[in-house]
Amino acid sequence: MGGVFISYSQADRECAFELVGQLEEQGVQCWIAPRDIAPSADWAAEIMDAISAAQVMILVFSASSNQSPQVRREVERAVHKQLSILPFRIEDVLPSKSLEFFLSTQHWMDAFPPPRGAHYARLYSHLKTQLNSTQLSSQPAPAASAYSFDAAQLQHIERHLAAYIGPLAKHLVKSAASRAAGIDDLLARLAGELDTDLERRTFAQRCREQRVP
Repeated sequence: MGGVFISYSQADRECAFELVGQLEEQGVQCWIAPRDIAPSADWAAEIMDAISAAQVMILVFSASSNQSPQVRREVERAVHKQLSILPFRIEDVLPSKSLEFFLSTQHWMDAFPPPRGAHYARLYSHLKTQLNSTQLSSQPAPAASAYSFDAAQLQHIERHLAAYIGPLAKHLVKSAASRAAGIDDLLARLAGELDTDLERRTFAQRCREQRVP
């Protein structure tokens, strides 16, 4: 996974990949779809994993990304994971209400009008203050879980998590179970995906009923 996750709309593909090329020449590891998604992989799951593993999200912001449901979902996920977001504004447009809610406190970097060479250089300088040398290098793969979960347990937990976050629960339970050292660790990891203390407590309590000892 990359230290920097690139969020963009298809209309801005050329700019997004040009940006990645400039950053990677400077040693910044980037993650961008579809380049970094395996052909047979689950697209949504790969994106969620990449956002979770990143240290910074760069949002290539334009009129097109402003209206993109996919971009909005990626930004929402990044905010939920408390990921630093840097909007790289390539057009003089204001964020829609749905994006403004998530981006109102973020530092915006204007990158217009073209050419963008100087803007890419400023972006790299800004990133250096957020990423240390370890974060700029490849991240080691997480250790596999030494705990073997019962399939019925995981289904029980997935069902309760889905009541809060929908279909994404299946992927999150699978991912957390591969890393968790036991049931308490698993529930703690998954509870962190919820927004309030009440939701986290209720989720954990319900998961411990019936199936979970």
